Amino acid sequence: MDATLHDLGRLLLKAIPTVLLLLIVHLYLKRMFFAPMREVLEKRRQDTEGARKSAEALLAKASEKAAAIEASLRKAREEIYQEQEEARRRWIGEQNVRIEEARRSSRDLIHQAKQQLDTEAVAAKRDLTATTAALADQIAQSLLEGKAA
Repeated sequence: MDATLHDLGRLLLKAIPTVLLLLIVHLYLKRMFFAPMREVLEKRRQDTEGARKSAEALLAKASEKAAAIEASLRKAREEIYQEQEEARRRWIGEQNVRIEEARRSSRDLIHQAKQQLDTEAVAAKRDLTATTAALADQIAQSLLEGKAA
């Protein structure tokens, strides 16, 4: 067993330079490769976070502008609808005035036509009355002349 421990001791003694070399390589790589790599990764993460935050801020500003634009569009649409409604009301009012004028004019024409018809009827009755009396005299005279003959 002593021989085994002695061999193991020699083996460990031979492994010391390898362990030291591995330790030196580890420290060298840690300082020369991993530390700068960590710094680069940290800087990239910070830049990414900064870009993400600025993108979020820009997105928030864009959302606010979009909301403001939508509000102004809604307001403009409402104004246009109100103007259209007012124009429609004016048009209907003008149309109603024209219709009322046409009705009044039609009533006046009908009234004038009735008066003219009444006047013509009275004149026709007068003419008929006058003609009737003359015709009655003529008929009576021709009947009397016919009996006398």
